[in-house]
Amino acid sequence: MDFQPTERQAYWRDRVRDFIEAHVRPNMNVFHAQEAEGERWKVIQIIEDKKKLAKDAGIWNLFMPPRNDSHHHVDDTFEFEGPGLTNLEYALCAEEMGRIGWASEVFNCSAPDTGNMEVFHRYGTREQKEQWLNPIMNGEIRSAFLMTEPFTASSDATNIETRIERDGDEYVINGRKWWSSGLGDPRCKISIVMGKTDFSAGRHAQQSMLLMPNDAPGVNILRHLPVFGYDDAPHGHMEVEMKDVRVPVTNMLLGEGRGFEIAQGRLGPGRIHHCMRTIGTAEEALAKMCKRLQEREAFGKPIYKHSVWEERVARARIDIDMTRLLCLKAADMMDKVGNKSAKQEIAMIKVQAPNMALKIIDDAIQAHGGGGVSDDYGLASAYAHQRTLRLADGPDEVHARSIARMEFGKHIPEAGPTANALRGGSTANDGGGFSSGDMGATR
Repeated sequence: MDFQPTERQAYWRDRVRDFIEAHVRPNMNVFHAQEAEGERWKVIQIIEDKKKLAKDAGIWNLFMPPRNDSHHHVDDTFEFEGPGLTNLEYALCAEEMGRIGWASEVFNCSAPDTGNMEVFHRYGTREQKEQWLNPIMNGEIRSAFLMTEPFTASSDATNIETRIERDGDEYVINGRKWWSSGLGDPRCKISIVMGKTDFSAGRHAQQSMLLMPNDAPGVNILRHLPVFGYDDAPHGHMEVEMKDVRVPVTNMLLGEGRGFEIAQGRLGPGRIHHCMRTIGTAEEALAKMCKRLQEREAFGKPIYKHSVWEERVARARIDIDMTRLLCLKAADMMDKVGNKSAKQEIAMIKVQAPNMALKIIDDAIQAHGGGGVSDDYGLASAYAHQRTLRLADGPDEVHARSIARMEFGKHIPEAGPTANALRGGSTANDGGGFSSGDMGATR
């Protein structure tokens, strides 16, 4: 087992890292000034400027799957591709992007666009790709993913109540979604909506995914939802009502009743992306903590020489490195044996990564004292964002249930009701569940 990055892995990771250090980190003050100035829901110019540089440098759409991973239009899919990095190669890049909140967008690698572009790439028709995927890949527009609902536990997608009903050459959408990340952005032009087309079908054949232009009549944004007081502008998380919204039947993705299948394909890679960015966030928090501890004194000696802080810093390094190895293992398995075969590893990393990061960020906040809970060091915001990941893309409990059931399945008793239940197989939802908060798509 070789733990050294290959030449190609190191090449892409280092290009991303070097670009961030040269063009993103030095402009943190510019970003914060532009973010705070004037209207909250706007395009931030420094991001647009750096996006042009990244695009010209070819560090763009790095997450897009390799050509032979496309499900449709294999003969023309090269028109809708990025550099073709594997999950493992991209994971190393995502960690670097996770160090600074707005870095992902600079490379056109921010959610929910990443997951949505992959949906278009894997499941869209050529017409859908030309109309929507091309402008998203070019950074001209942005997109949203509407699944979570306020009146039902959306971590189980079979509970979704939004109705998608066919009427001649159109589908009519009625329902309400919330934590619809990205709808605050003025460039957000298209949403992928998950709803039910057949309430009488099997539990996992009722759901469909449909493309909905956000300016369609009947689409009403009801309110913005802050996360621990942070509005996440200009991206935002919205509650949106769809009242008799009509879209052409050609806006259906893959086919009626295929929504559950699409969602599982979308969420697997997305979870790895979140987790690797989370590791980058944890590395930044640890670096800030170490620097702060060496700058201050308390009770007659530098704070870092107090044993409690030595223990906390050591634990942080151990936990980051263990989490990274688990995440890279999951990404490697996804590349070699497929997402389904790696579902236990994906579920494990989705539980481990945000909990690990939260502990380290909390310690870093403690090390900074009053400054830690202010916005001066970015730790309070990082904590709020990471806390959402224990809910987004499936809450901890759903992933833990999946892990436990797979573990029990390795040790099935010879007979009895437990054996019968375990042999009955897991549901499609056990692969990691669904997002109980699409807010996680912004990370």
